[in-house]
Amino acid sequence: MKEKISELLKKTIDVLQKETKLPSFKISSVFVEYPENSVYGDFSTNLAMRIGKTIKKNPLEIAELIKERLESSDNQSLFTKIEVVKPGFINFFLSKDIIQKQIGEILEQGKDFGNINIGKNKKVQVEFISANPTGPLTVANARGGPMGDVIANILNKSGFKVEKAYYVNNYGGQVMALGHSVLQDDKTEYKGEYIKELAKKIKEKDPYKAGKKAVEIIVNMIKKTTDKMGIQYDEWISESDFHEKGKVDELIDSLGDLIYKKEGAAWFKSTKFGDRRDRVLIKSDKWKTYLAGDLALHDYKLKKFDRLINIWGADHHGDIPGLMAVIEALGHKGKLEIILYQFVTILEGGEKKKMSKRQGTFVTMDELLKEVGKDVVRFFFLQKSANTHLNFDLSLAKEQSEKNPVYYIQYAYARICSILKKSRIQPIAKDTDFQLLNDPLELRLIKQLIKLPEIIKDTAKDYQVQRLPKYVFETASCFHKFYKNCHVLTENKELSNARLGLILATKIVLKNTLDIMGISAPEKM
Repeated sequence: MKEKISELLKKTIDVLQKETKLPSFKISSVFVEYPENSVYGDFSTNLAMRIGKTIKKNPLEIAELIKERLESSDNQSLFTKIEVVKPGFINFFLSKDIIQKQIGEILEQGKDFGNINIGKNKKVQVEFISANPTGPLTVANARGGPMGDVIANILNKSGFKVEKAYYVNNYGGQVMALGHSVLQDDKTEYKGEYIKELAKKIKEKDPYKAGKKAVEIIVNMIKKTTDKMGIQYDEWISESDFHEKGKVDELIDSLGDLIYKKEGAAWFKSTKFGDRRDRVLIKSDKWKTYLAGDLALHDYKLKKFDRLINIWGADHHGDIPGLMAVIEALGHKGKLEIILYQFVTILEGGEKKKMSKRQGTFVTMDELLKEVGKDVVRFFFLQKSANTHLNFDLSLAKEQSEKNPVYYIQYAYARICSILKKSRIQPIAKDTDFQLLNDPLELRLIKQLIKLPEIIKDTAKDYQVQRLPKYVFETASCFHKFYKNCHVLTENKELSNARLGLILATKIVLKNTLDIMGISAPEKM
């Protein structure tokens, strides 16, 4: 609906310019938004103010011109009212007939409701978590899990062909450090019970071989944890493969005069591509850096995909300029996007749990999943934007009541399933009269349901996945209020059928949204 109004506004401006009521100018985009307060309508635009600023004219006069033209057009039946308010907003109130017709659309599309095709089958890879395999997966580095999984799901729903990947850093100094830790010699860096368990299993005496064996065991542990998180990767990519097959050396050589030697190390001229400093690819001790591995990794990925999305912890922000320089040197500028996320603090009894993989004082994802379950973990991790620190409240997460948003949403779904089962009317008849749905709470629920395609489209463009938990919670809230005040099964058979159609549409929207979020939709609670 937002897109329809946006296109309508563009055509209206074209007409006003042809009629010379507005001077000629270009509009790059028309923004239509949901007003924060429903008294300002169902949709609103600041277009008149933007035009006024461009042509130096009173935005209220421009808004009135647009309103007058819209009201005289064939599309006036879309709205019951169009109003202009200071300093130049145009507010749109949808007609009840248009709102009521949307239920049939949702019922007809079913599980496909919300699908859009902005992706046009372009291939995208989303790489996320990719935590160093030097210990169990912790909540600190696993926040990117639900986020990456949902971004991939959103892009799939938006017409892209998406694969999910985990990059295993199983080469170099950290493997050596892990090996020394397993051998518990004077170069030990990692501590904790898991190191003691690894030491019992690994008999290798060479630190690097011991480290490689430990990595294999830890990666298997990580795979089990991501399974519990509801994440299924399409590919687990091994860094060591690129080194052992000579791909890293080959690509470093291909950079030619972009590589130079200094202090016994090989440097990449990263500053030629906007970086603030050049970057080391091969250290003086002959170990290759992470960036050298990334060179081979991204060359491999960019040969398969049109676009790459990497989701990293905020502590990797310093690595971005070097990697972007490498991408440009490979001839793929603009094909990689990096999303940084802040870390998670687990609050227990008001106190923070400390997290340090090297010291062995960390909270593992397995522990958190055991405490509160996959659905709660995923929902809570998705609630905040990536650039916001997340405080995970264990007390709230354990609540089995309406205080817990996951319980509140799933209860709405289970309640709908119960009503539909009791009614024994499925599917809803095509001749159901949805014009009987005139109660403000019914109309409000329908307007909430039809937002899903727009939520998906916006999130596919900017990756702000926190829209989804907010949206699905608001949808459940609209349903609960409707259910409390509007009896579904009444003596009026036609009205009951219409309301059953409405709650079936609500069930579809809740299920589709929860599926994208990787959260279950139980039919009984």
